[in-house]
Amino acid sequence: MDLPGEITVLLSQWSDGKQEALAPLFELIYPKLRQMAGSLFLSEGPGHVLQPTGVVNEFFLKFVRQQSLQFEDREHFYSLAARLMRRILVDYARQRHSRKRDGGVAVPLEEGSAWTEAPGAELVDIDRALEELQKIDQRKCRIIDLRFFLGFTSEETAEIMGSSKATVDRELRFARGWIQDSMGRS
Repeated sequence: MDLPGEITVLLSQWSDGKQEALAPLFELIYPKLRQMAGSLFLSEGPGHVLQPTGVVNEFFLKFVRQQSLQFEDREHFYSLAARLMRRILVDYARQRHSRKRDGGVAVPLEEGSAWTEAPGAELVDIDRALEELQKIDQRKCRIIDLRFFLGFTSEETAEIMGSSKATVDRELRFARGWIQDSMGRS
């Protein structure tokens, strides 16, 4: 069972250098990470080169290579997971689409639509806007990561962020507007 306290304890042990905590930690987080990665591929057609399992495996390889990571709680961990998974997919999009999109500002961060429908160049622009937002407001960037890149519901995001659903929804509206404005400037 994916118990938040158990995950936090194992993350803390692994951060403290106890390598034996990694296997039980991976067993607890893998199903949720696989589910989150799966939500990224809902709109993809068959034959897509990347698959959810591959994204999770790539995430895990990047995760274990990090040195001296310290996690406050599972929210902090899932925020890192969101950034690393997003980076994996954006890097893939960069390789696949080397030309920049031309014209129009569309932010495919809509309720019920998978963000992977965005053309590769647009994903790169969204990532660039999120990097700027990260410098200004890390919390709003984490909300975007959790909601649209990892597929959490508003309620799940609110629980992870330790706030109300109304607060998450309000911050999400602001973040989407900021990203749209940022993409319009580029």
